[in-house]
Amino acid sequence: MLAYISHPDCLRHDTGSLHPDTRQRLDAIQNQLIMSGLDFVLRHHDAPKATRDQLIRAHDQAYVDRVFAMAPTEGSVEIDGDTVMSPGTLDAALRSAGAGVLGVDLIMKASADPVFCGIRPPGHHAERGKAMGFCLFNNVAVAAAHALETHGLSRVAIVDFDVHHGNGTEDIFAGDPRVLFCSSFQHPFYPFTGHGSDTENLVDVPLPSGTGGDEFRAAIAEHWLPALDRFQPEFLFVSAGFDAHVLDDMSGLALSEADYAWLTTALHDIAKAHAQGRFLSMLEGGYEPGALARSVVSHLNTLLG
Repeated sequence: MLAYISHPDCLRHDTGSLHPDTRQRLDAIQNQLIMSGLDFVLRHHDAPKATRDQLIRAHDQAYVDRVFAMAPTEGSVEIDGDTVMSPGTLDAALRSAGAGVLGVDLIMKASADPVFCGIRPPGHHAERGKAMGFCLFNNVAVAAAHALETHGLSRVAIVDFDVHHGNGTEDIFAGDPRVLFCSSFQHPFYPFTGHGSDTENLVDVPLPSGTGGDEFRAAIAEHWLPALDRFQPEFLFVSAGFDAHVLDDMSGLALSEADYAWLTTALHDIAKAHAQGRFLSMLEGGYEPGALARSVVSHLNTLLG
């Protein structure tokens, strides 16, 4: 059964009214799930808080300690120009990272498959020792490291289709032969990384502004899918950023719900062929609430078949 992992604490991460990552993103998804009837066929789970031991598989211990120390009890603290902490942020970030850990455990115990984590703050910009781009802890990296270290897997793949390159995930796993990281992103665009040549465990698909669905699908079919088939992952993780949608003004790309459904089918087929169907998807970007909500429902409906 398809599981949906989230937590009310994710709504308490207060970035201010002008920040793109507001609680309205999760509210819109929940409303769309209800209107579509999908909410009633999902198995809902509350995300636990990730532990420090789970976090330091992906992050430097000194960095984790610094995030805990910076958490305010009132007001807000700016980590950088894009990343802010409010009194509710640390709990939200711990729940977001913990959602992936729980998802891995549920899948490995065959209690759920696949899993989607509707969480915030997002994670894929958080490097081993640095917060940036709305992200404090790298949620998908914490989950993948948990699968490798706790469940003894030897090959996991992470695919990232956010409009922004997942520089943090690349920073954490670059050169690790156990992890294949495939990313698509607008280029040139924030954070202005990820456009170099591919290495053995990194497959980048930079896309120029204006790229539409046909070009996107062709690039994925040419670069990602053969690499994933060769790698034969035992678990497939997805950094699901829906901000490349044509209606999202964060993006210069022009994807639609149908493109996300096509990609979901292709990735789920990889998971079924090589990973016993093990598929865990975690929300990253997507900042036009209506487009985000419809894209998530398309993603989930596709996973349900």
